[in-house]
Amino acid sequence: MKTRNPMLAAALAATFSLTALTSLAVHAAPPMAANGMYTDSKGMTLYTFDKDTASGPSACSGGCAQAWPAAMADTSDKAQGDWSVVSTADGGKQWAYKGKRVYTFAKDTKAGDAKGENFKDVWHTVKQ
Repeated sequence: MKTRNPMLAAALAATFSLTALTSLAVHAAPPMAANGMYTDSKGMTLYTFDKDTASGPSACSGGCAQAWPAAMADTSDKAQGDWSVVSTADGGKQWAYKGKRVYTFAKDTKAGDAKGENFKDVWHTVKQ
């Protein structure tokens, strides 16, 4: 004979429902501070490029964009303090700090790496 526990069933149903809702609502998190630098939601260091102008288009394309991927924002992300969301050439959204687009660096392989700091004197970590 099976014993049914309605409270257990309700708890399991609620857990699965919350899990499903959480997995559907995936958004890019706004940049956050870590060790005096700003990082993306994965803890990867964010950089600015001296050749970019505030509020202008990205000066990083082709091989540059492969080495320095844009720090993408979700379409629902909004400006917060010094952070804004700007459009990319392909219609996507990218984070910007004080109007300058921000990027990650392909050679940073783990959270906290900052191998791109002062790279060729034109790439700089975004600092607090």
